[in-house]
Amino acid sequence: MADTEEENSRFGLFVAISLVLTLLLTLILPMVFSANKDTVYSAYVTDSSESQLNMMAETLGDGGEDYSIANTMSTPMLVNDWKDPHRTLLVIVAPEKPIDETEASKIHEFVTERGGKVIIAADNTNANRVAAKFGVTYQNAPLFDEDQHWDQINPATQEFMPENWRNVWGLSSINESVDGMSESALRQGCWKTNLEIHSFDGCRMPVMFRSPTGMMVENFSEDNNDNREIKVLAHAGRGACIDVAGDGDCGNDLNPAPGNLSLVVRIDYPNIETQDYKAGSSDSRSDIDVTGSIVFVSDQTAFSNRLWDFEEGENTGMSAECIPSSHCWMGKMSGSNTEDAWAIRWNGNEYFFKSLIFSMMEFDNQELSNTIKLSHSNFYIVFDESRHVTGIMSAPFTDAMATIVLLTSDSFLKWLIILNVLLLLMVAIMVVPEKSNWRHVFDLTRFRERPEKVDPGSYRKRVKEALMAKVRIFYDLTRDEMALKPPAEVQNMIGDPRLTELAYSQNRTYSPEELRTLLQTIRRWGKKS
Repeated sequence: MADTEEENSRFGLFVAISLVLTLLLTLILPMVFSANKDTVYSAYVTDSSESQLNMMAETLGDGGEDYSIANTMSTPMLVNDWKDPHRTLLVIVAPEKPIDETEASKIHEFVTERGGKVIIAADNTNANRVAAKFGVTYQNAPLFDEDQHWDQINPATQEFMPENWRNVWGLSSINESVDGMSESALRQGCWKTNLEIHSFDGCRMPVMFRSPTGMMVENFSEDNNDNREIKVLAHAGRGACIDVAGDGDCGNDLNPAPGNLSLVVRIDYPNIETQDYKAGSSDSRSDIDVTGSIVFVSDQTAFSNRLWDFEEGENTGMSAECIPSSHCWMGKMSGSNTEDAWAIRWNGNEYFFKSLIFSMMEFDNQELSNTIKLSHSNFYIVFDESRHVTGIMSAPFTDAMATIVLLTSDSFLKWLIILNVLLLLMVAIMVVPEKSNWRHVFDLTRFRERPEKVDPGSYRKRVKEALMAKVRIFYDLTRDEMALKPPAEVQNMIGDPRLTELAYSQNRTYSPEELRTLLQTIRRWGKKS
């Protein structure tokens, strides 16, 4: 029995140590991985202004477009649990952590079944799992474009710096595929008045990128929706290449130059049925048709403070015109008067993306109540902060939140956890030994294991009680049945004269040595055949 208790105690100690080690690793490892790493491309961090998105959040939120701004810290898997997904835009900029398969499936469902809106901007393959579900592929190397690049000015000397083919610009439409636009529309810039009245058809705008990658729209995708509308809003130059070799040479066979690399791709899913307040009947929700939309952008810096805000860009060497480069968007679009001049100048990427977001939302939905459409605050923009490196102290908690949401939101994982718990219980049952029958370990000689010393004067009484208890148990009697037995019958049950004398003699005294001998006799009693 002592060996069994020791084994159980040791097993419990191992379990406790394992739990403590697991807890420490859960806290320490995220802190180690996030050490010496800054959070970039966040809508809530302002300490490194050029590589953050706080200006974008301010422009779209209070004091700007007045959208309701929020963020998600755990995982984009929660998108389908949000209220009014068809009036919600998820913004994933610079995913430093890859979007996994489960998250990608939830985003696809959010767009194609719930009418949600999504913008994903990346310059690597971290977003490829979700892009593949829509038939888009991100390349994993920078884009080099000799025809569509902009030149940077040294803020200190005001001189133009050497050409950098990674500084790419594109002429982007807002809601039309450039492959289907007429020649006149391709040369038409979006006037300022066009943007103010939200008339986006038949015009394009310059959009700046800094070291983007290229995207390919594939013929095959995991999405079999025949109603989807694929729109390439902006192309790279025909001679652009992906610098896989890292030498910046578009003549190198190792650097693919397919001639149709995309910078901005939009995919719309019309006629998705949902419920909202309908025009002419704002008292209750009714069925309406909405459009799900997702936009893939080949560069996260297109949303950064430097490229979002014209003044911020100008202070860091940007220019409204791409002079002295001979390949400039001003030569690709017509315009003569002052209004046209504004349209073909770069005024910050904010004007393009504000117009793009407006066109993605349901402001043109004739079925939606005007009361909803009159206020931008009824539409939500959610920044995904879970893809970024977090602070050292907050990393364990954000990772724990993401894990909990992942485990509780995916039905397959939930059942997998339940099965694992059952398996652990079965292992525990098998490992913990069954308690032995105490009748098989009946040992009265181990007085030394008692926590308190026994009074020597009670030795005989205790030995006698042990004898009577063993006789009673041997004959399977209760205490009451044993008490009703006459002495003669009990003596006959005992059978051994020495033990009978111990049980009934009043005058007999025993030395400790004699009691030890009787204890051995009691142990052997009942085992004789």
